[in-house]
Amino acid sequence: MQSVALTLHLLAAVIWVGGMFFSYVLLRPVLGTMDEQQRLVLWMKTFKKFFPWVWLSIAVLLATGFYMIFAMGGVAVIRNPVIAMMVLGIVMMLIFKFIYVAPFHHLCRGIREEKWKVAAYALGTIRKLIAVNLVLGTLVFVVAVAL
Repeated sequence: MQSVALTLHLLAAVIWVGGMFFSYVLLRPVLGTMDEQQRLVLWMKTFKKFFPWVWLSIAVLLATGFYMIFAMGGVAVIRNPVIAMMVLGIVMMLIFKFIYVAPFHHLCRGIREEKWKVAAYALGTIRKLIAVNLVLGTLVFVVAVAL
């Protein structure tokens, strides 16, 4: 059962961090050449498809992560690399929750009401926070592999 949990845990992490890498490193530069209104609408539609996968990934990461911790003997016996991964993961989840409830909401509302400056500002905030989460997610992978 531990190997199933680890496999699901890794898949969820790859989906979330890989999606951020794709959107930030590959999609963002390409969309920068588009008309602002089209770009904002495309980002909104992309996030509407991606964010449910992030929520699912978070649920799987929490369930499998805590399952594996307790299978190892509980929080009292886990080592520092596992604690680091857990703390970084929870910070990432909190950042994503903020993205979802605040700037993503403003992006959608700005587009719906054709307030393009509001939508653009919200997208800029999302971009910065995704960059932070991408760095944190990459760091989690480094900790997992190196330590």
